[in-house]
Amino acid sequence: VKEVRAVIDGARRASGGYGKETVLFLDEIHRFSKAQQDSLLPAVENRWVTLIAATTENPYFSVISPLLSRSLLLTLESLTDEDLSGLMDRAVTEERGLGGAVELPDDARAHLLRIAGGDARRALTALEAAAGGALAKGEREITLQTVEETVDRAAVTYDRDGDQHYDVASALIKSIRGSDVDAALHYLARMIEAGEDPRFIARRLMISASEDIGLADPQALPLAVAAAQAVAMIGFPEAALTLSHATIALALAPKSNAATNAIFAAREDVRNGLAGPVPAHLRDGHYKGAAKLGHAQGYVYPHDVPGAIAAQQYAPDALHGRRYYEPTRYGAEARYADVVEKVRDRLKGDG
Repeated sequence: VKEVRAVIDGARRASGGYGKETVLFLDEIHRFSKAQQDSLLPAVENRWVTLIAATTENPYFSVISPLLSRSLLLTLESLTDEDLSGLMDRAVTEERGLGGAVELPDDARAHLLRIAGGDARRALTALEAAAGGALAKGEREITLQTVEETVDRAAVTYDRDGDQHYDVASALIKSIRGSDVDAALHYLARMIEAGEDPRFIARRLMISASEDIGLADPQALPLAVAAAQAVAMIGFPEAALTLSHATIALALAPKSNAATNAIFAAREDVRNGLAGPVPAHLRDGHYKGAAKLGHAQGYVYPHDVPGAIAAQQYAPDALHGRRYYEPTRYGAEARYADVVEKVRDRLKGDG
């Protein structure tokens, strides 16, 4: 802070006496207190300095709003695998780097990219260590084994664009379906360590919540959706905690595929042509002439009858009496199993 004040004082004199502009770069501005950041405002407003500040924190939380409102905010994104791959190629071939002393095969490159996690400095550090390990063994090629030995991190057999991507994802969901929480966590860990997109994992968990749990635990889907939202907001590495939270909850939840079977059966009937016209009393009656067509005539408003269940036909004639939802007696769905039969009887006028 003392150095910053000295720079600002010098910049004020240079601006007033010599007409010179001063550029002040502050790294990690989030480390400055609010009062210290506030002291920068006069220098910025009077253009004594052009302030360029960097932070690894969210500036909306770590930088005071008066300073932020006077700034142009630029967000630096993580480097892509393609970016890092090009960087490592230059590091291997250029004289400033390894000068062509080693070769980097695809499997070792892929592991280095996973280790880097979008960080160029981490990628170059790991590459340098792996190259040193290869040269120490008298080898020109940086093998996958050498990378594993030098950076002390095993390579995960996982192809994000091939069979492993789908096989491990399938194993995760089937382990959740089978209530094996430990196996589910293993497959989740493999996907995380391989650098899988956390949003893909979260989408699979949301599907599982409806497909395999359904109404046996009505809170499973809200939990999975909340996990997906959290993952989208925070990203890795913290997203691993959220994905673990959701995976454990889904694996240990009671299971039911009744909701899945119900929609499959209903769609199968529709595909086979079992549809038919909507009963006249259920059709829209809010437009002029609807009554002349008999639309909405004779409709019984359920809230006008005791229990709010009106005994009238809802399905088309071809499907009247057809049953799709067959609840289990697992978990919370047992309550639905008791209710659905009573409701069906009431709808037929038997209750």
